Amino acid sequence: MLDIAEELHRWVEQGREFAVATVVATNGSAPRQPGAALAVDSDGTAIGSVSGGCVEGAVYELCQQALQTGEPVLERFGYSDEDAFAVGLTCGGIIDILVQPIRTSAPATADDGGFAGERADSTAATLAAGLAAAASGEAAAVARVIQGPAGFLGRALLVRADGSHTGTLGGHPALDRTAVEETRALLDAGRTTSLEIGTGFAPGEEAESDDDARRSGSRCGQPVVLLVESSVPAPRMIVFGAIDFAAALVRVGKFLNYHVTVCDARPVFATRARFPDADEIVVDWPHRYLDSQRLDSRTVLCVLTHDAKFDVPLLERALKLPVAYVGAMGSRRTHLDRQQRLRDVGLTELELNRLRSPIGLDLGARTPEETALSIAAEIVANRRGGTGIPLTGAHTPIHHDTGRPLGRIGSVA
Repeated sequence: MLDIAEELHRWVEQGREFAVATVVATNGSAPRQPGAALAVDSDGTAIGSVSGGCVEGAVYELCQQALQTGEPVLERFGYSDEDAFAVGLTCGGIIDILVQPIRTSAPATADDGGFAGERADSTAATLAAGLAAAASGEAAAVARVIQGPAGFLGRALLVRADGSHTGTLGGHPALDRTAVEETRALLDAGRTTSLEIGTGFAPGEEAESDDDARRSGSRCGQPVVLLVESSVPAPRMIVFGAIDFAAALVRVGKFLNYHVTVCDARPVFATRARFPDADEIVVDWPHRYLDSQRLDSRTVLCVLTHDAKFDVPLLERALKLPVAYVGAMGSRRTHLDRQQRLRDVGLTELELNRLRSPIGLDLGARTPEETALSIAAEIVANRRGGTGIPLTGAHTPIHHDTGRPLGRIGSVA
Protein backbone atom coordinates (compact mmCIF):
# COMPACT_ATOMS: atom_id res chain seq x y z
CA MET A 1 0.00 0.00 0.00
CA LEU A 2 2.78 2.40 0.85
CA ASP A 3 4.22 1.97 -2.65
CA ILE A 4 1.41 4.23 -3.90
CA ALA A 5 1.29 6.41 -0.77
CA GLU A 6 1.64 9.77 -2.54
CA GLU A 7 -1.41 9.18 -4.74
CA LEU A 8 -3.47 7.73 -1.89
CA HIS A 9 -2.53 10.60 0.43
CA ARG A 10 -3.89 13.01 -2.18
CA TRP A 11 -7.12 11.02 -2.25
CA VAL A 12 -7.38 11.26 1.54
CA GLU A 13 -6.79 15.03 1.43
CA GLN A 14 -9.49 15.33 -1.23
CA GLY A 15 -11.95 13.42 0.97
CA ARG A 16 -12.30 10.56 -1.51
CA GLU A 17 -13.41 7.17 -0.25
CA PHE A 18 -11.51 4.23 -1.67
CA ALA A 19 -10.59 0.60 -1.17
CA VAL A 20 -7.03 -0.62 -1.36
CA ALA A 21 -6.00 -4.16 -2.28
CA THR A 22 -2.58 -5.18 -0.98
CA VAL A 23 -0.52 -8.28 -1.70
CA VAL A 24 0.09 -9.77 1.75
CA ALA A 25 1.67 -13.14 0.89
CA THR A 26 3.05 -14.94 -2.17
CA ASN A 27 4.03 -18.46 -3.10
CA GLY A 28 5.82 -19.61 -6.24
CA SER A 29 6.49 -17.30 -9.18
CA ALA A 30 4.29 -14.39 -8.17
CA PRO A 31 4.66 -11.21 -10.28
CA ARG A 32 4.44 -8.75 -7.38
CA GLN A 33 5.78 -8.93 -3.83
CA PRO A 34 4.03 -8.22 -0.50
CA GLY A 35 3.14 -4.56 -0.19
CA ALA A 36 2.21 -4.07 -3.85
CA ALA A 37 -1.21 -2.45 -4.06
CA LEU A 38 -4.14 -1.54 -6.28
CA ALA A 39 -6.61 1.11 -5.11
CA VAL A 40 -10.07 1.98 -6.47
CA ASP A 41 -12.06 5.05 -5.44
CA SER A 42 -15.83 5.45 -5.30
CA ASP A 43 -15.85 6.88 -8.84
CA GLY A 44 -14.10 3.79 -10.21
CA THR A 45 -10.67 5.37 -10.72
CA ALA A 46 -7.87 2.83 -10.22
CA ILE A 47 -4.16 3.23 -9.48
CA GLY A 48 -1.42 0.70 -8.82
CA SER A 49 -1.15 -3.02 -9.55
CA VAL A 50 -1.12 -6.29 -7.62
CA SER A 51 -0.29 -8.80 -10.33
CA GLY A 52 0.99 -7.08 -13.45
CA GLY A 53 -2.39 -7.69 -15.09
CA CYS A 54 -3.26 -11.33 -14.29
CA VAL A 55 -6.01 -10.74 -11.71
CA GLU A 56 -6.47 -6.98 -11.81
CA GLY A 57 -10.07 -7.23 -13.05
CA ALA A 58 -11.18 -9.53 -10.24
CA VAL A 59 -9.37 -7.43 -7.61
CA TYR A 60 -10.95 -4.28 -9.03
CA GLU A 61 -14.39 -5.85 -8.43
CA LEU A 62 -13.43 -6.85 -4.88
CA CYS A 63 -12.45 -3.24 -4.18
CA GLN A 64 -15.84 -2.04 -5.40
CA GLN A 65 -17.59 -4.59 -3.20
CA ALA A 66 -15.54 -3.53 -0.17
CA LEU A 67 -16.57 0.08 -0.74
CA GLN A 68 -20.21 -1.04 -0.64
CA THR A 69 -19.96 -3.30 2.41
CA GLY A 70 -17.35 -1.37 4.38
CA GLU A 71 -15.73 -4.67 5.38
CA PRO A 72 -12.21 -5.95 4.66
CA VAL A 73 -11.75 -9.28 2.90
CA LEU A 74 -8.80 -11.62 2.35
CA GLU A 75 -8.77 -13.41 -1.02
CA ARG A 76 -6.39 -15.96 -2.56
CA PHE A 77 -5.60 -16.12 -6.27
CA GLY A 78 -3.71 -18.94 -7.99
CA TYR A 79 -3.27 -20.72 -11.29
CA SER A 80 -6.10 -22.93 -12.57
CA ASP A 81 -5.07 -25.82 -14.85
CA GLU A 82 -8.67 -26.89 -15.34
CA ASP A 83 -9.87 -23.64 -16.82
CA ALA A 84 -7.37 -21.53 -18.73
CA PHE A 85 -9.85 -18.66 -18.69
CA ALA A 86 -10.46 -18.74 -14.96
CA VAL A 87 -9.29 -15.84 -12.87
CA GLY A 88 -5.79 -16.82 -11.85
CA LEU A 89 -2.08 -16.26 -12.22
CA THR A 90 -0.76 -17.53 -15.54
CA CYS A 91 2.76 -17.63 -14.04
CA GLY A 92 1.72 -20.46 -11.73
CA GLY A 93 2.15 -18.57 -8.48
CA ILE A 94 -0.24 -17.88 -5.62
CA ILE A 95 -0.95 -14.51 -4.02
CA ASP A 96 -3.05 -13.57 -1.01
CA ILE A 97 -4.64 -10.13 -1.21
CA LEU A 98 -6.17 -8.05 1.57
CA VAL A 99 -8.87 -5.70 0.30
CA GLN A 100 -9.70 -2.93 2.73
CA PRO A 101 -12.01 0.08 2.45
CA ILE A 102 -10.75 3.42 3.71
CA ARG A 103 -13.78 5.57 4.36
CA THR A 104 -14.16 9.00 5.88
CA SER A 105 -16.78 7.57 8.24
CA ALA A 106 -18.17 4.16 9.08
CA PRO A 107 -21.86 3.92 9.99
CA ALA A 108 -22.78 2.30 13.28
CA THR A 109 -25.17 -0.66 13.27
CA ALA A 110 -27.78 -1.74 15.77
CA ASP A 111 -26.11 -5.13 16.14
CA ASP A 112 -22.72 -3.86 17.33
CA GLY A 113 -23.82 -0.76 19.22
CA GLY A 114 -21.60 1.35 16.96
CA PHE A 115 -18.34 -0.35 17.94
CA ALA A 116 -17.64 -1.64 14.42
CA GLY A 117 -17.99 1.88 13.11
CA GLU A 118 -15.62 3.20 15.76
CA ARG A 119 -13.05 0.51 14.88
CA ALA A 120 -13.36 1.30 11.18
CA ASP A 121 -12.89 5.00 11.86
CA SER A 122 -9.83 4.30 14.01
CA THR A 123 -8.29 1.99 11.43
CA ALA A 124 -8.99 4.43 8.59
CA ALA A 125 -7.38 7.26 10.59
CA THR A 126 -4.32 5.11 11.29
CA LEU A 127 -3.95 4.13 7.64
CA ALA A 128 -4.41 7.75 6.56
CA ALA A 129 -1.66 8.81 8.98
CA GLY A 130 0.59 6.08 7.55
CA LEU A 131 -0.03 7.30 4.01
CA ALA A 132 0.78 10.87 5.05
CA ALA A 133 4.03 9.78 6.71
CA ALA A 134 5.13 7.74 3.70
CA ALA A 135 4.18 10.48 1.25
CA SER A 136 6.28 13.00 3.17
CA GLY A 137 9.35 10.75 3.13
CA GLU A 138 9.23 10.00 6.86
CA ALA A 139 10.54 6.61 8.01
CA ALA A 140 7.42 4.77 9.19
CA ALA A 141 5.84 1.32 9.08
CA VAL A 142 2.21 0.19 8.95
CA ALA A 143 1.31 -3.18 10.48
CA ARG A 144 -2.05 -4.70 9.54
CA VAL A 145 -3.69 -7.91 10.73
CA ILE A 146 -4.00 -10.42 7.89
CA GLN A 147 -4.84 -13.45 10.03
CA GLY A 148 -6.22 -13.76 13.54
CA PRO A 149 -9.38 -13.83 15.65
CA ALA A 150 -12.71 -12.85 14.13
CA GLY A 151 -13.03 -9.11 13.70
CA PHE A 152 -9.29 -8.44 13.71
CA LEU A 153 -8.75 -8.48 9.93
CA GLY A 154 -7.33 -5.19 8.67
CA ARG A 155 -6.75 -3.54 12.06
CA ALA A 156 -3.67 -1.36 11.90
CA LEU A 157 -0.78 0.20 13.80
CA LEU A 158 1.48 2.98 12.55
CA VAL A 159 4.99 2.82 14.02
CA ARG A 160 7.58 5.56 13.59
CA ALA A 161 11.36 5.32 13.76
CA ASP A 162 11.46 6.70 17.32
CA GLY A 163 9.12 3.95 18.53
CA SER A 164 6.02 6.12 18.86
CA HIS A 165 2.87 4.62 17.42
CA THR A 166 -0.69 5.39 16.41
CA GLY A 167 -3.65 3.06 16.40
CA THR A 168 -4.33 -0.27 18.05
CA LEU A 169 -4.87 -3.87 16.99
CA GLY A 170 -7.68 -3.97 19.53
CA GLY A 171 -6.73 -7.04 21.55
CA HIS A 172 -4.80 -7.41 24.79
CA PRO A 173 -2.34 -4.53 25.39
CA ALA A 174 0.47 -7.10 25.13
CA LEU A 175 -0.43 -7.58 21.48
CA ASP A 176 0.13 -3.90 20.69
CA ARG A 177 3.38 -3.83 22.68
CA THR A 178 4.77 -6.87 20.89
CA ALA A 179 3.59 -5.64 17.50
CA VAL A 180 5.19 -2.23 18.01
CA GLU A 181 8.53 -3.76 19.05
CA GLU A 182 8.66 -6.18 16.13
CA THR A 183 7.42 -3.63 13.61
CA ARG A 184 10.04 -1.10 14.71
CA ALA A 185 12.76 -3.72 14.19
CA LEU A 186 11.51 -4.38 10.64
CA LEU A 187 11.32 -0.63 9.99
CA ASP A 188 14.92 -0.24 11.12
CA ALA A 189 15.88 -2.90 8.58
CA GLY A 190 13.73 -1.27 5.88
CA ARG A 191 11.79 -4.51 5.35
CA THR A 192 8.26 -5.28 4.18
CA THR A 193 7.22 -8.76 5.24
CA SER A 194 4.71 -10.79 7.25
CA LEU A 195 5.14 -11.33 10.98
CA GLU A 196 3.50 -13.90 13.23
CA ILE A 197 2.89 -13.13 16.88
CA GLY A 198 2.54 -16.26 19.02
CA THR A 199 -0.51 -17.83 20.57
CA GLY A 200 -0.24 -16.42 24.08
CA PHE A 201 -1.14 -18.01 27.40
CA ALA A 202 -4.15 -20.20 28.10
CA PRO A 203 -7.13 -18.57 29.81
CA GLY A 204 -6.30 -17.81 33.44
CA GLU A 205 -2.56 -18.35 32.98
CA GLU A 206 -0.37 -15.41 33.98
CA ALA A 207 3.13 -14.35 32.98
CA GLU A 208 5.71 -15.02 35.69
CA SER A 209 8.26 -12.51 34.36
CA ASP A 210 8.66 -9.64 31.89
CA ASP A 211 10.28 -12.07 29.45
CA ASP A 212 7.25 -14.32 29.70
CA ALA A 213 5.00 -11.35 29.07
CA ARG A 214 6.90 -10.51 25.89
CA ARG A 215 6.80 -14.13 24.74
CA SER A 216 3.08 -14.28 25.48
CA GLY A 217 2.58 -12.54 22.15
CA SER A 218 -0.99 -11.90 21.10
CA ARG A 219 -2.73 -13.03 24.34
CA CYS A 220 -5.64 -13.78 21.98
CA GLY A 221 -5.57 -17.57 22.25
CA GLN A 222 -4.43 -17.95 18.65
CA PRO A 223 -1.65 -16.54 16.49
CA VAL A 224 -2.00 -13.11 14.92
CA VAL A 225 -0.26 -12.59 11.58
CA LEU A 226 0.61 -9.07 10.48
CA LEU A 227 1.75 -7.57 7.22
CA VAL A 228 4.38 -4.97 8.05
CA GLU A 229 5.01 -2.40 5.30
CA SER A 230 8.06 -0.22 5.82
CA SER A 231 8.49 3.13 4.12
CA VAL A 232 11.97 4.62 4.41
CA PRO A 233 13.64 7.57 2.66
CA ALA A 234 15.00 6.74 -0.77
CA PRO A 235 18.42 5.07 -0.69
CA ARG A 236 21.33 7.24 -1.76
CA MET A 237 23.50 6.94 -4.83
CA ILE A 238 26.60 9.15 -4.76
CA VAL A 239 28.38 9.52 -8.08
CA PHE A 240 31.93 10.85 -7.85
CA GLY A 241 33.22 12.41 -11.05
CA ALA A 242 31.21 14.86 -13.17
CA ILE A 243 31.76 13.18 -16.54
CA ASP A 244 29.44 12.18 -19.37
CA PHE A 245 29.12 8.65 -17.99
CA ALA A 246 27.99 10.18 -14.70
CA ALA A 247 25.18 12.10 -16.41
CA ALA A 248 23.82 8.84 -17.83
CA LEU A 249 24.20 7.06 -14.48
CA VAL A 250 22.30 9.84 -12.72
CA ARG A 251 19.33 9.27 -15.03
CA VAL A 252 19.37 5.52 -14.43
CA GLY A 253 19.77 6.04 -10.68
CA LYS A 254 16.69 8.24 -10.57
CA PHE A 255 14.78 5.62 -12.59
CA LEU A 256 15.70 3.10 -9.85
CA ASN A 257 14.37 5.51 -7.19
CA TYR A 258 17.70 6.52 -5.70
CA HIS A 259 18.38 9.95 -4.24
CA VAL A 260 21.31 10.85 -6.48
CA THR A 261 24.20 13.17 -5.59
CA VAL A 262 27.00 14.15 -7.98
CA CYS A 263 30.27 15.22 -6.37
CA ASP A 264 33.34 16.66 -8.11
CA ALA A 265 36.09 19.02 -6.99
CA ARG A 266 35.98 20.88 -10.32
CA PRO A 267 33.28 23.57 -10.38
CA VAL A 268 33.43 23.94 -14.16
CA PHE A 269 32.11 20.37 -14.53
CA ALA A 270 29.82 19.98 -11.50
CA THR A 271 26.97 22.18 -12.74
CA ARG A 272 23.20 21.98 -12.84
CA ALA A 273 23.27 22.44 -16.60
CA ARG A 274 25.29 19.23 -16.97
CA PHE A 275 23.29 17.25 -14.40
CA PRO A 276 19.69 18.49 -14.47
CA ASP A 277 18.34 15.19 -13.09
CA ALA A 278 20.56 15.03 -10.00
CA ASP A 279 18.99 15.68 -6.59
CA GLU A 280 22.21 17.34 -5.36
CA ILE A 281 25.38 18.65 -6.98
CA VAL A 282 28.35 19.14 -4.68
CA VAL A 283 31.62 20.89 -5.48
CA ASP A 284 34.15 19.42 -3.07
CA TRP A 285 36.98 16.94 -2.88
CA PRO A 286 35.31 13.49 -2.94
CA HIS A 287 36.97 12.13 0.20
CA ARG A 288 36.19 15.30 2.16
CA TYR A 289 32.54 15.18 1.10
CA LEU A 290 32.30 11.50 2.03
CA ASP A 291 33.71 12.25 5.49
CA SER A 292 30.91 14.79 6.05
CA GLN A 293 28.05 12.41 5.23
CA ARG A 294 25.92 10.15 7.41
CA LEU A 295 25.27 7.15 5.20
CA ASP A 296 23.37 3.89 5.66
CA SER A 297 23.90 0.38 4.39
CA ARG A 298 21.57 0.90 1.41
CA THR A 299 23.92 3.55 -0.02
CA VAL A 300 25.77 2.91 -3.29
CA LEU A 301 29.01 4.73 -4.14
CA CYS A 302 30.09 4.96 -7.79
CA VAL A 303 33.60 6.31 -8.36
CA LEU A 304 33.93 7.43 -11.99
CA THR A 305 36.89 9.81 -11.66
CA HIS A 306 39.59 7.17 -12.47
CA ASP A 307 42.21 9.63 -11.26
CA ALA A 308 44.48 8.42 -8.45
CA LYS A 309 44.57 11.76 -6.64
CA PHE A 310 40.78 11.55 -6.24
CA ASP A 311 40.26 7.78 -6.17
CA VAL A 312 42.75 6.63 -3.56
CA PRO A 313 41.78 8.89 -0.61
CA LEU A 314 38.11 8.36 -1.46
CA LEU A 315 38.27 4.57 -1.72
CA GLU A 316 40.48 4.36 1.36
CA ARG A 317 37.47 5.65 3.31
CA ALA A 318 34.62 4.14 1.28
CA LEU A 319 35.83 0.54 1.56
CA LYS A 320 35.77 0.79 5.35
CA LEU A 321 32.10 1.80 5.42
CA PRO A 322 29.31 -0.84 5.59
CA VAL A 323 27.53 0.61 2.56
CA ALA A 324 25.76 -1.59 0.01
CA TYR A 325 28.08 -1.14 -2.96
CA VAL A 326 31.36 0.50 -3.91
CA GLY A 327 32.33 0.49 -7.59
CA ALA A 328 35.13 2.23 -9.45
CA MET A 329 35.56 2.92 -13.16
CA GLY A 330 38.79 2.27 -15.00
CA SER A 331 40.67 -0.19 -17.18
CA ARG A 332 42.09 -3.40 -15.76
CA ARG A 333 45.52 -1.77 -15.70
CA THR A 334 44.07 1.18 -13.78
CA HIS A 335 42.40 -1.25 -11.39
CA LEU A 336 45.65 -3.11 -10.64
CA ASP A 337 47.52 0.15 -10.07
CA ARG A 338 44.72 1.44 -7.84
CA GLN A 339 44.68 -1.78 -5.81
CA GLN A 340 48.39 -1.50 -5.10
CA ARG A 341 48.04 2.15 -4.07
CA LEU A 342 45.24 1.17 -1.69
CA ARG A 343 47.38 -1.60 -0.21
CA ASP A 344 50.13 0.95 0.30
CA VAL A 345 47.83 3.12 2.41
CA GLY A 346 46.90 0.17 4.62
CA LEU A 347 43.72 -1.42 3.22
CA THR A 348 43.36 -5.14 3.89
CA GLU A 349 42.57 -7.78 1.27
CA LEU A 350 39.13 -8.21 2.82
CA GLU A 351 38.43 -4.51 2.33
CA LEU A 352 39.83 -4.56 -1.22
CA ASN A 353 37.60 -7.50 -2.10
CA ARG A 354 34.56 -5.28 -1.56
CA LEU A 355 35.54 -3.08 -4.49
CA ARG A 356 33.64 -3.71 -7.74
CA SER A 357 36.22 -2.76 -10.35
CA PRO A 358 36.15 -2.46 -13.26
CA ILE A 359 32.65 -1.28 -12.41
CA GLY A 360 29.56 -2.92 -13.91
CA LEU A 361 28.51 -6.19 -15.56
CA ASP A 362 29.92 -7.40 -18.89
CA LEU A 363 27.30 -6.15 -21.35
CA GLY A 364 29.79 -5.07 -23.99
CA ALA A 365 28.81 -1.49 -23.19
CA ARG A 366 30.31 1.34 -25.26
CA THR A 367 28.18 4.46 -24.84
CA PRO A 368 27.62 6.36 -21.57
CA GLU A 369 24.04 5.09 -21.50
CA GLU A 370 25.07 1.47 -22.03
CA THR A 371 27.76 1.81 -19.38
CA ALA A 372 25.25 3.28 -16.94
CA LEU A 373 22.96 0.30 -17.61
CA SER A 374 25.88 -2.05 -16.93
CA ILE A 375 26.59 -0.34 -13.59
CA ALA A 376 22.92 -0.29 -12.60
CA ALA A 377 22.58 -3.99 -13.46
CA GLU A 378 25.45 -4.84 -11.13
CA ILE A 379 23.92 -2.73 -8.35
CA VAL A 380 20.55 -4.47 -8.73
CA ALA A 381 22.15 -7.94 -8.86
CA ASN A 382 24.14 -7.13 -5.72
CA ARG A 383 21.04 -5.85 -3.95
CA ARG A 384 18.71 -8.69 -4.94
CA GLY A 385 21.13 -11.62 -4.90
CA GLY A 386 21.14 -12.08 -8.67
CA THR A 387 23.88 -13.82 -10.65
CA GLY A 388 24.03 -11.57 -13.70
CA ILE A 389 23.82 -14.56 -16.07
CA PRO A 390 21.12 -14.80 -18.81
CA LEU A 391 17.85 -16.36 -17.64
CA THR A 392 17.52 -18.23 -20.93
CA GLY A 393 18.63 -21.80 -20.28
CA ALA A 394 19.42 -21.08 -16.64
CA HIS A 395 17.94 -23.07 -13.78
CA THR A 396 18.20 -20.32 -11.19
CA PRO A 397 15.08 -18.66 -9.69
CA ILE A 398 13.73 -15.66 -11.58
CA HIS A 399 12.90 -13.91 -8.31
CA HIS A 400 15.59 -14.35 -5.65
CA ASP A 401 14.57 -14.52 -2.01
CA THR A 402 17.83 -13.71 -0.28
CA GLY A 403 16.32 -13.99 3.19
CA ARG A 404 18.20 -10.88 4.26
CA PRO A 405 17.17 -7.27 4.82
CA LEU A 406 17.94 -4.87 2.01
CA GLY A 407 19.79 -2.55 4.36
CA ARG A 408 19.29 -0.73 7.59
CA ILE A 409 18.28 2.90 7.80
CA GLY A 410 20.43 3.63 10.86
CA SER A 411 23.53 5.75 10.28
CA VAL A 412 26.83 4.02 9.61
CA ALA A 413 29.07 7.07 9.34
